[in-house]
Amino acid sequence: MLLLVLPFAAASVVLQAHWWAVQLAPVAIWAVGLSLLLGLVAFKFRAATPGGAVAGAVIAASLMFSTATFPYRPWQTALVPVLVLLVLTTLATRLGRGQKERLGTAEKRRGRSASQVVANLGVAALVSDELAQSWLFQTHWFSQTSLAPMPLFAVGLAALAEAAADTVSSELGQVLSSRPRMITTLRTMEPGTDGAISLPGTAAGVGAAGIVATAGALAMSGGATMMGIAWTGGVFGLFFDSLLGATLERRGWLNNDGVNFLSTASAAAFALGLMAILVHLGLG
Repeated sequence: MLLLVLPFAAASVVLQAHWWAVQLAPVAIWAVGLSLLLGLVAFKFRAATPGGAVAGAVIAASLMFSTATFPYRPWQTALVPVLVLLVLTTLATRLGRGQKERLGTAEKRRGRSASQVVANLGVAALVSDELAQSWLFQTHWFSQTSLAPMPLFAVGLAALAEAAADTVSSELGQVLSSRPRMITTLRTMEPGTDGAISLPGTAAGVGAAGIVATAGALAMSGGATMMGIAWTGGVFGLFFDSLLGATLERRGWLNNDGVNFLSTASAAAFALGLMAILVHLGLG
């Protein structure tokens, strides 16, 4: 995942920073500056390791460049949903930490590593990049006109919504419920078991996905359509994550980072399919 996402995102940031520096320097300054600040804050508050902070800064810059519009305002880019995601996941991770430590499921205090950051945010960066969006516009599914009410960033936003939903549901589920059930068999399991879900944890995850989707749609004036597509995709990815945890992860075929990466990818794919259906039905 690191080799797939980081070189691509870093190259994209360098190229776009150079282009914007020539065309409109404030865009390059704001995007790079705020992304570096975000990485420093994440490291300072132990939300990420040094490597995780660097990876997060690169991905945040890539997302900001990919969602830059005229007139340029930093708070009308993907920075907003990324910030909301960071706040939600950090709070959820720290809530009830003592109980999680007794269960042996607490996340290490040093924060998220580069691989964890990429697993959660990498798909959003990949599908939001101008190369991916240009390719989609050239297909027979979409056109600039048909997608005007629901920009393609709804796909990347769905991946961000799933990342928030997964972390919040897992972290709060361990605190709010002592009787999770395996998603495939409905048997009662110990809190923190891969593939086990609970009603409180799932509700918290669905709510987190909605908050991130709403924040992104408001920031980029995407309207109810963008919010609905991203939220639906995020919720789909949340359940897909549990399914992968109950099957492939429990068998040792995937680690947690792999599950997270595929789950965000499933959220993006579901959102993309939903957009294609809406366009086909003439609703987009």
